[in-house]
Amino acid sequence: MKVTDKKEENRQAVLTVEMEPAEVEEYLEKAYRKMVKKVQIPGFRKGKAPRPVLESHVGKDSLLEDALNNLLPRACEEAIKEQQIEAFAQPTVELTQTKPVVFKATVPLPPAVELGKYDTVKVKQKKATVRKADVTAILEQLRHQRAIWEPVERPVQFDDLVILDVDGTVEGKAFINREGAQYPVRKDASYPAQGFADELLGMKRDEEKGFKLTFPKDHPEAELVGKEASFRVKIIEVKEEKLPELDDELAKGLDSELKTLEALRQRIATNLKHRAEEKARQDFEDEVIGAAVKMSRVEYPPLMVDVEVDRMIGQQMQQLQQQVSSPEEFRQRLNEMPAAKVRQEIRPAAEERLTRSLVLAKIATEEKIEVSDKEIDAEIELLTQDTAAENKEEQLKLLNAAENREQFKQVLLMRKTIEGLLDRAKGATRRAKKKQNDSIKKKGRKEAK
Repeated sequence: MKVTDKKEENRQAVLTVEMEPAEVEEYLEKAYRKMVKKVQIPGFRKGKAPRPVLESHVGKDSLLEDALNNLLPRACEEAIKEQQIEAFAQPTVELTQTKPVVFKATVPLPPAVELGKYDTVKVKQKKATVRKADVTAILEQLRHQRAIWEPVERPVQFDDLVILDVDGTVEGKAFINREGAQYPVRKDASYPAQGFADELLGMKRDEEKGFKLTFPKDHPEAELVGKEASFRVKIIEVKEEKLPELDDELAKGLDSELKTLEALRQRIATNLKHRAEEKARQDFEDEVIGAAVKMSRVEYPPLMVDVEVDRMIGQQMQQLQQQVSSPEEFRQRLNEMPAAKVRQEIRPAAEERLTRSLVLAKIATEEKIEVSDKEIDAEIELLTQDTAAENKEEQLKLLNAAENREQFKQVLLMRKTIEGLLDRAKGATRRAKKKQNDSIKKKGRKEAK
């Protein structure tokens, strides 16, 4: 065996390896001994047919394939060891020719992270604020949620709810066919086609109408772009939204503990404040980590992105299973998500998430951040504190499994690393502000003199 070519790029080592004929012959002989015991050849007892007879019976390529399936992994491992390559994951092997046997091995190398001066990151955390207009907007949403729809004898207007029969075709094929459908008449409505809601304006109860609409260039269903749809509608009923009064009764109807409208306003304001604080905290975290990542240099083998894409797709599949109501709906939703397109769309987010995690892991190493068994125990206890007594022992056993404790360790390690980054960023910002204030004071004293 000899390595005829070696190059490194994109954190991958690519080796071209040529096998000696004697090495190939050794594995061909092993493949023959194994295969001859399994194949029944007329005129010979099982296991007794000579190798030329076996090759004639099963084909030389079949024997070679069996030999190479055992030879190439071993040869690849030896080549990696000989070249003193630190493999980060399993290599991929591609047979390029058989006379002589030559294969190409692509070996993922450990990622490389060169940190910038992350300890100098300065970010000012924005204050969480709640405006009166935000509270008012939530109150209006609550009024709409508790509104009733009353039939009216007038032409259709925007924001009405109409009951209608609708029949639509595209190029002579059925597109939509509904009877007694409820349809909210909204200005921004794009279903079943853009402009459909506008065509209903001014129509009265029992009135029928036909019209045509063309699907725009940005329509989500590519097969409909630019095509014309013919619609026929009949208005069965027109309903108008009746909003409840904005008073104490509205508050009581939402929660018996709320006695006044003012109490409802206070609760909404408190909830909005909590959300705003959480968003401000998350934005601050993202900005600090983003700054640390931006000043770092990160390289990793493409394989790592593929693994991250697989992980994210797996998470999406779990979420989808929780959202659908039946296996049939799950399969239908999957059919609407072409695998290649999904992977392409997810890849940028996977690259970003991978880069971020590598930078944080490197910072954790630089800062010598560690997670103790006691911290893992405390996290597990926190997760199980509300578990029923009869189930707690089984839950603890599951969570304390070695692989789960390792996951807790990694989560806590990232959490501690991020908290340290945020504390430093806050400190750097405070120090910068103090320096600025001292400079202003110093300048003022000079001017006073």
